[in-house]
Order: sequence, then C-alpha cells, then structure tokens
Amino acid sequence: MNYQVLARKWRPHNFTEVVGQEHVVKSLINALQHNRLHHAYLFTGTRGVGKTTIARILAKAINCENLQDFNPCGVCSVCRELDEGRFLDLIEVDAASRTKVEDTRDLLDNAQYAPSHGRYKVYIIDEVHMLSGHSFNALLKTLEEPPPHVKFLLATTDPHKIPVTVLSRCLQFNLKRLLPAQIFSQMEFILQQENIEFEAAALKLLSRAADGSMRDGLSLLDQAIVYGNGKVPTEDVRAMLGTVALQPVDDLLIALAQGDAAAILDKINEIANLTPDFSDVLQQMLQILHRVALIQQIPTAVDHDFDIDMIAALASQLSPEDVQLFYQIGLVGQRDLSLAPDPRSGFEMVMLRMLTFKPVTLQQSPVQSVNIQQVTPKSPIKTVLSVVETVPRKEASVAVASGGESDWLSMIVAMKLNGMTREFANNCVLESIDDKVCTLIIDPDYIRSARSEEVLQKALQAYRGTPVNLVVKAKKTTIDTPAVQLTKEREDKQQASVDAINSDHNIQALKDHFDARVLPGTIEPV
Repeated sequence: MNYQVLARKWRPHNFTEVVGQEHVVKSLINALQHNRLHHAYLFTGTRGVGKTTIARILAKAINCENLQDFNPCGVCSVCRELDEGRFLDLIEVDAASRTKVEDTRDLLDNAQYAPSHGRYKVYIIDEVHMLSGHSFNALLKTLEEPPPHVKFLLATTDPHKIPVTVLSRCLQFNLKRLLPAQIFSQMEFILQQENIEFEAAALKLLSRAADGSMRDGLSLLDQAIVYGNGKVPTEDVRAMLGTVALQPVDDLLIALAQGDAAAILDKINEIANLTPDFSDVLQQMLQILHRVALIQQIPTAVDHDFDIDMIAALASQLSPEDVQLFYQIGLVGQRDLSLAPDPRSGFEMVMLRMLTFKPVTLQQSPVQSVNIQQVTPKSPIKTVLSVVETVPRKEASVAVASGGESDWLSMIVAMKLNGMTREFANNCVLESIDDKVCTLIIDPDYIRSARSEEVLQKALQAYRGTPVNLVVKAKKTTIDTPAVQLTKEREDKQQASVDAINSDHNIQALKDHFDARVLPGTIEPV
C-alpha cells in the first residue's frame, strides 16, 4: 500500500531529466563547469514547473563527490542521502509555515557552523515571498555576506512580493510554463515505463488541462489512471475532466466556414449531452482561432503545437477575414455569456451571430433610373448619397504577355487552390511545365512557406495526373504575376465604375437639384 504518486516518483534527479527549462539548466551547468557559483539563487515561476526540483538538483550537484558531466552522479553517499531526505547539510524550509522573525533567526544561527558532511551547507527556502517584513530584514545581512560554506536557494511563485533589497542580492532565474507538447511527451514516456495502456488523444486532453504545470499534469494523470481502472482511454478522461475534446470545436468551426446552421445546432446538441461548461468551449474556440490566425500569417509560428495538422486544415478552410470576425464576436460573447438566460442559449446566439455577420456576396440588381421631373423640392435640402455602381458579372479576364502566364492563371483556377497556397501560386510566374517537372519563378523578397509548396505540388500532380516535381526559382522577372495582373484588373474596373458614376445623367441631376454629392471611397464594382 506504499504507493508513490507519479509526480514524486518521476521527479527529476539530475539536470538531464528536467523538462522544458533548458535556459536555466544550461546556466547552472556552466556555473558548475567554471566554478562560478553564486551564493544566492532565486527561482521564480508558476506552480509545478520545477523550482524546488531544480534547487534540490543544484544542492546535490554542488555537494556531489563524483560529478558526471557536471550532473549529480546519483550513486555517491551525498546523492543517496539527498534523495532519501537525510542529508544533514541540506536545510529545506517552507516559508509559508515559518513566517515569524524568530523562526528565521533560529534558522540562520546555525549558518555560521561548517557543514558536517558535504562541501556546502545549503538552505532551500520555498515560497520565500511569504516571509514577514522582519524576517526579510533578519535574512538580509546573512544573504548579503554569507559564510563561504553557505548557499541560499530561494523559490517563489510571486517575486513581486519580495523586497528589492533581497532581489538585488540574488541571481534570479525565471522558469517558463511548460508547453502542452512537452507535458504530453513526458506523460507518454512515463506511461510506457509503467506499462500502462493509453490513448494519445487522452494525453492531449490532460496536457491542455495541466495549464503549463508538469505537476498538475501528472496529478491529473494519476487521477485518470484510477478513473480508467489502470488504463487511460479518451472517453474516460473526457468524462473525468467534465469537458469536451477539441474535435467538436473543430467541427463547429468547419460548419461556420461552410455556413451550415443546421450542422452547428446539431453539434451544440451533441456537446450539451456531455454537460460541458460552454464558457470553456468558447474559450477553446478562441484559442484555436488565435492559432489559425497565426499560421495564416506566419506558418512557422505554431510549429511546436501537436495539433498542427488540425490547425493547418482549418487555416485552409477559413479566410483570414472570417477568423478575425469570429474571434472578435467570440471575445464579446464570452464577456456577455453570463448575462444570457442560460449558458447554452447564450452560446448558440454567439454561434448564430458569427454565422449571420459572416460576409457574403449578394447578387444585386442594377440601380434604377430616377425621374427627376417628378420631384420638386419645396425647400433647399442637402442629401448625401452613397452609390454603388453595378456592372455585369463576367469571368476574370487578364491581359497577359504570352500564353504561358495565361495558362498558369487558368491552372490556378482549375486546381481550386485556397488560402496561403493560392496566394503563393498567384505570386509565381510559370517558366515551364511537362509531365515530370513544373518550374516556377518567384520574387526573392517573397516569404516562402514549405507547406504551401508541398500543397501546390500535390495539387499539380492531381491536376496533371502525373508525378510532377515542383521546382521554384527565386529571381527577379519582368513578367507580371497573376497577383499583379488581377490587381491591375481590379484597379481598371474601379476606375471604370468611378467614371460611369461621374458621367451618369441621373447622378448629375441629383447633384444639380439636391446639391447631392458622392462620398469618396463608396463606389465599387459589383
């Protein structure tokens, strides 16, 4: 019955085993290597990221009798006694329970005596910000001029509560929150070593729920193992956490992209059967939309994310404008969710609002002529008109220098490219193409994406029906790319619309009789 929880059993015993704090580990190893150890270290960061663990490893390293690459050996008497909690020269104190100045003075009275067994006497003070003002004053003098055989290792989750006089006497290290991918990898390794069956999707849920804390993640993993009767299946983890997986959120965003209101309501009904927190579901949507927006603008921004495939798929189906709109509506909806009659109806209204305000292209009828003769103004009236010129729809026609570029534009349309891949293709010029190789030219200043090139190559292979290899050359060219050609065509259409409005007899009559004016920037071709 002497079961040891995973967070304690798998606590790192040397610097190599520490996860996600490479910047701290590298500094401490270099200090050991060059014998430049500071007399006081302060480790800060949120709970469960390794502050006390790194402090214990450092205490072990500076006293170890046989360092291995400046890592504690783990087999000498000092390492064994430290691991077993019976090393006399390590004094570990929880400042939260010993806040009085008398406790601090009693603690420091023994600092003057030489260590009994190790090279240094080490004081680890956890949650040091909980000490009283008088306790900090008592600590200050010893911290400033400690005996040569004493090292202070302080840890805190709230460094802002520590007096600046103490901070200035410590070497401070800020430990980072762990990424979900790092927590996932550690959980996967632990379960493999423990011979416990698990599903990867379940570990992803636990990694997100850990919120950057390895200890919280391993505590949740312990709970999931008990809940799953020795296994870690996805459904049990989902039920234990009382939340929904990202898949329904993914499906909701895809339904939004397709404008399918029925699918949205059906998915909300499925989510409701899991008795979720709809505020948490909306927060998950906002997190995904944020990552989608990042990958649309900077493809390498979320390379560390273990949901990269799902994020990339959504980025190709949602336009950047829709992503920004959905994020803003979701942000406002999250604030107002508590004001709704019930969470589900409030969430449904947020989703329907996203669907309703999503921009759509409407077929408009031409502007009807106005018979000015029938209107007789009784008094001078100033009227401001916003006019949209309606022109017949037609297929995009681009004047190009040669047949090659025209073929490339038609190929882009035929391949039905979208998102960043379409933007990449539109900024290329076709040099040559056959059943084996397609050679494109792109401006050297254009920021290229390996994923866009990969997607474009697959689209070319599907279009040609042969294993075409894509070659992209970065060099200057005088030939207009499809993007430039389409821009010129839009500018020509815009100018034609402005000229048509300015020469329209009805518009001129409105200007003459009613002192009307056309608002700048409101004329656009339809």
